[in-house]
Amino acid sequence: MAEGGGGGGAMNPLHHFEIHPIIEIPPIAGVDFSITQPVLWMMIATAVVFGTLTFVAATLKRSPKGLQNFIEMTINFLRKDLVHAVIGEEGKGWFPFIATLFLFIAACNLLGLIPGSFTATSNINVTSALAIMVFVFVQFAGIRKKGLLGYMTGLVPSGVPKPILIIMIPIEIVSLLVKPFSLAVRLFANMLAGHMVIYVFLGMIILFKSIILTPLPFIGVVIMYAFEIFVALIQAYIFAVLTASYLSDALQEGH
Repeated sequence: MAEGGGGGGAMNPLHHFEIHPIIEIPPIAGVDFSITQPVLWMMIATAVVFGTLTFVAATLKRSPKGLQNFIEMTINFLRKDLVHAVIGEEGKGWFPFIATLFLFIAACNLLGLIPGSFTATSNINVTSALAIMVFVFVQFAGIRKKGLLGYMTGLVPSGVPKPILIIMIPIEIVSLLVKPFSLAVRLFANMLAGHMVIYVFLGMIILFKSIILTPLPFIGVVIMYAFEIFVALIQAYIFAVLTASYLSDALQEGH
């Protein structure tokens, strides 16, 4: 969640999602490298994931319990029930990428529920960058396996009459480009909407200033917080499973 400023910010849910530099860095070649809230909280999310996995790896025990048990269950779930189930044996090489995506997005989503924080994935620039990265890796995977010509010809079903190809090829290209767009918008919209509802309830608490009415929006905040924890995890899973699905499509032999 973004940190608000004053009563006006609390009354305007969008105020909490405004981006501003935390550490200003002079532009280099016309590019602004200032540290903004999304950048800062992505760094924190990366540090949390890296630190947690490093700690677990350094303190491994034969009989896992607590944090180690939780991490091992998560990794096994991602490897078997996600990557292997969707991609198959070819998914082994892509497991680190997909698992990293899931853990990073989940960390960003959950950290955003801390009061005074900022949800990096509620910023369309962040989710777009993740989606573009997925798009590039998916194309790379398909071209590396089939070659450029083989991959391009595999985008349309075999045996289609040539006149139909005039219609099919543009449709397939548009379909290819829509996938990363849907990835970016789905994650961004879900994280933004849930947090806006929470801020609306918080604004109602300030607006009512009533002992009788205040408990109602407070209950709404509690319920939404619990729901947002579920959404934070499920959205990370959806992003990861769709990435695995796109990789599976790119790696399969054809229609």
